Amino acid sequence: MAPDTGALQIESMQLALLKSKIHRATVTGASLDYEGSLTISADLAQLVGLIPYEKILVSNLNNGERFETYAIFGEARQGIIELNGATAHLGKIGDRLTIMSFARYTPEEAALHAPWIAVLNEKNEVLRYEGGDSAPSLRIVGE
Repeated sequence: MAPDTGALQIESMQLALLKSKIHRATVTGASLDYEGSLTISADLAQLVGLIPYEKILVSNLNNGERFETYAIFGEARQGIIELNGATAHLGKIGDRLTIMSFARYTPEEAALHAPWIAVLNEKNEVLRYEGGDSAPSLRIVGE
């Protein structure tokens, strides 16, 4: 009799879920000469649990472009969102972006998971924050 592999597949299955999102971030700069990435003020990145060099998916709400790159941290409390390298061609200052990262979870972890989400105004100040299933150390920008 063949072993039941159904249980094994479920136990080893990983689901890719949204881990972090910065919604409606405003582009504050662009640098074609930089080697690549997206610069995010450290406080905003940390608020949603991003780490330096983490892979991110970015969507531009103004022109519909979507691209993958990695996050680097800029100076905290400056509201910096800068397109660097080739990504500078995919938006302009004033464009609104959604910045997302994803992580893999077991089905059991996924059932309890909630992402960290920050919604920003046009000055990249936090309007709303949803803390996910375990909050990062920084809660609200500007307090």
